[in-house]
Amino acid sequence: MPVLDGARPSGVLGWVGPVVPVVTRVAVGAGHWAAGRRRRALAAWTSAAGYGLVAWGLGTETPTPAEARQNMQQNIERLQREGVLREPGPKAPAAGTQTPAARHLSRYDPLFKLAATVMGHPLFKPAVTVVGMVLGVWWGLRWPRRLTVLAVAGEALAAVLTAPWVARAVQRRRPRIVAGYALVAAGSVARLRAASAEPLR
Repeated sequence: MPVLDGARPSGVLGWVGPVVPVVTRVAVGAGHWAAGRRRRALAAWTSAAGYGLVAWGLGTETPTPAEARQNMQQNIERLQREGVLREPGPKAPAAGTQTPAARHLSRYDPLFKLAATVMGHPLFKPAVTVVGMVLGVWWGLRWPRRLTVLAVAGEALAAVLTAPWVARAVQRRRPRIVAGYALVAAGSVARLRAASAEPLR
């Protein structure tokens, strides 16, 4: 539930995740509009409006990170009192008593350290974000090429994956997030209809 509740983004990096889908869909819509594919452009802009509403809802309807941590701690303590969640177990064995699995993983320590160094670099997240946006725009301008079973399945899968967040937003009375995801779903339907009316060569 804490994952579905989310937390209010803080700082520039915190807002990157909610804002990137909006920018990507707006750019995809502009590309389709420039190419004369009006239906595809409107479908992309509908999704952009939906993701914009979701971002607005995250900024106004969700708890702050501190409140989210406090709520999670209270839930853990309540579950422990009710016997649903076990109390923390004994401490880990003393250093020097590695299990065979730990010894096997220790051979990959240099790779883990390299990955941690790369991902810890201050430019890593901005670079990944820019690359993701470029690939998202490229993919959005080319998919779906036409209305196929695969295209329908892809859009249906995206709707199924957002269903738990929609259900939780309804339960917590977060109208902007619910309306945003409804627009995202409408954009998916519009994208399929546009793929039927404006197939790509």
